Amino acid sequence: MPFGKRVPTGYLRVPMDTLVRVTDLSRSFGRHQVLSHVDLCLGTGQVLGLLGPNGAGKTTCLRLLGGMLAPTSGRIEILGVDLRRQPLEAKRHLGYLPERPPLYPELLVDEYLTYCARLRRIPRGGIAEAVKVARERCGLEDSGGRLIAKLSKGYRQRLGIAQAILHKPRLLILDEPTEGLDPFQMRELRGLIRDLANDAGIILSSHLLPEVQAVCDRVVILHQGRIQLDARMADGPPTNIWRVKLRERTNAERLTDLPHVVGAVAIGTGGFRIDLDREGTSADLARAIVEADLGLLELTPERSDLERVFFDLIGAEELT
Repeated sequence: MPFGKRVPTGYLRVPMDTLVRVTDLSRSFGRHQVLSHVDLCLGTGQVLGLLGPNGAGKTTCLRLLGGMLAPTSGRIEILGVDLRRQPLEAKRHLGYLPERPPLYPELLVDEYLTYCARLRRIPRGGIAEAVKVARERCGLEDSGGRLIAKLSKGYRQRLGIAQAILHKPRLLILDEPTEGLDPFQMRELRGLIRDLANDAGIILSSHLLPEVQAVCDRVVILHQGRIQLDARMADGPPTNIWRVKLRERTNAERLTDLPHVVGAVAIGTGGFRIDLDREGTSADLARAIVEADLGLLELTPERSDLERVFFDLIGAEELT
């Protein structure tokens, strides 16, 4: 699936059925700011991929969304409920799978899911049905009597998702759900995620760019605690995004002052990724750069590839 049109951070159209809305979210540990001024929203049926290099703030962001950390500043609303002020009410609508599923290897699958159902305060009379439905949705129909210690990595991931969906949450957060899986298991899990998105919104973190490109509707790229890109995955390349290389040193802010430029991001020494408005052309951009005496060395259309965009935004070179 090609990489779709970039939407400037903070200006995505809010879905009518907004499940989660994050406003100006920041988190610091002592003097170290891990996450800075994050804004995003998610609607039912959307699968959002959260990308970024190690240390970008992905896991911190997911823990904040899951209510396991309190933000230094900002606001998280789940179905309109403030997570900080009404945590129990907000978490009723939330399912969470951490990078390491919280499993007890000495339990049977059904024992574990029954325990999780009680933690979720599912009424006693509805626990058996909730466990049955979760097992069926996750491909664990015949595994209820199996010892968790005997499950394969793929089945443990399935069980981790099953515990997260027992209470039919509207928002599902998955941290590295395909970690350690073989290609066949990843394909099966990809189908499960798409199926779950019929009833919920899903946020997943991953280091596997092809997997994100295959399963996600949107992608958010974090770098140094800030959102560098919030974009839709769509059929067809971006229509008016250009890569430039300049001789003179400048910054992205100066480039955004040029005619028709709506956004600019530095991508290495002397390089920039520039968004033009609908009326702007490559000729307009070249003329503006020359008139600003910035020394235009290169001007090329942006390739519609998630991996290229990812490495550009974090200021690293692709491996070839």
